[in-house]
Amino acid sequence: MRDIVDGLMAWRTAGVAFAVATVVRTWRSAPRQPGAAMAVSAHGEVLGSISGGCVEGAVYELCLASIETGKARTQTYGVSDDDAFDVGLTCGGTIEILVQPDAAMTEPDEVLAAIRDGRPVATASVEDAQLVIWSGRVAGSLGDPDLDHAAAQQAAGMLALGTTGTVHLGANGEQRRDETSVFVQSYVTPPRMIVFGAIDFAAAVARIGRFLGYHVTVCDARPVFATRKRFPDADDLVVQWPHKYLESTAVDERTVLCVLTHDPKFDVPLLEVALRTPARYIGAMGSRRTHEDRLRRLREAGMDEAALARLSSPIGLDLGARTPEETAVAIAAEIIAQAWGGSGRPLADLETPIHHA
Repeated sequence: MRDIVDGLMAWRTAGVAFAVATVVRTWRSAPRQPGAAMAVSAHGEVLGSISGGCVEGAVYELCLASIETGKARTQTYGVSDDDAFDVGLTCGGTIEILVQPDAAMTEPDEVLAAIRDGRPVATASVEDAQLVIWSGRVAGSLGDPDLDHAAAQQAAGMLALGTTGTVHLGANGEQRRDETSVFVQSYVTPPRMIVFGAIDFAAAVARIGRFLGYHVTVCDARPVFATRKRFPDADDLVVQWPHKYLESTAVDERTVLCVLTHDPKFDVPLLEVALRTPARYIGAMGSRRTHEDRLRRLREAGMDEAALARLSSPIGLDLGARTPEETAVAIAAEIIAQAWGGSGRPLADLETPIHHA
C-alpha cells in the first residue's frame, strides 16, 4: 500500500470514502504477491493494482459495494472458479482478495501517516475486524481478547522481520488450531540503497533505486560532484570519504551497496568495510582487469575468499548495456535476481515458476 498512500491520505483529507482491496494469499502463477493493494473511492477513482489487470474490473465492483455497505469481505479468483475467465484471470494463478472500506479500518489516519513516513506499523485483519500493532501499543480488536493477544504477538514478530502473510489461529487465539485466518501486513522503513561515486551512472542507478522503493543515498568525497542538481532522485547526498561514511552508517540485511567509483584509492578501502557488513548485495563497477586488480588488493588487505565471493563484480547482469540508464537496468536486474533467486535467463527458456518464493 506504500505506493498509493499519498492518494489515500488525500481522500481522507477530502472526506471521500474508499475501500482497499489487498491480495492476502496466492497460488501458482498469481500475477501479484500478498500485500499488493488497489483502492477505489466513492467517486469511482482507482489507485494501484492487485493483478496487473486480470481481475481489476470485478474487484472494482466489490470495492464500491463495500463502500456502500461499510462491510469488509473476501473473494477468491482463479482458474477453478466458474467466473475466472469472465474476470480475466487466465494466467493460471489463484488469488484471494480482502476488501476493506475505510469505515471498517482501525485508526486509518494514523496508519497511513506511519506508512508515508516510514515508521514501523503492522495491521492484522480478519474479514470484519482489524488490529493495528505499533511499537509498544495495540489498537482495535478481532472480537476476542485471547485472539487479539495471539494475533498481536504474531504480528509483532512479523513486523520485526518485515514480512507479510496469513497466520492461522484458533477462534480464541489457540496456536495449534486454524479456524481463523489472520492476514498480517507489515510496513517497515524502506530498504537502503547506498551508491558510492557521484558519476553519471550513479544518477541513473539512484533513479531506478528510488523507482524500486529503496531509500537512496549517494556518497562521494568530492563536493563539486555530489550536488542536488546532479542527483535529484537521491533521498540523501553525503560528501565524505566513502569508507568513512560506510563505517558510520546503518547497514542491515536489506541494504544494497553499489560501488561505482572504480578507483582503487576509493573502492578498495570501501570494499574492505562493505564486505564485513550484512548487506544483501554488494556490487562494484569496473572492467574485468580492474576487478582482478581489486581482488588482489583486497586479498593483500586480508580479505578471505568467502568474503570476496559476496562481491558482484563487474556489477550487473549481461544485458549488453552501454548507456548509464541501460547499465542501471542491468544493475537493478542483478539486485532483483539475487534477492529472489532468479537465474537471469530468459523466461522463455525455462520451465521454473515465474514468481520465486
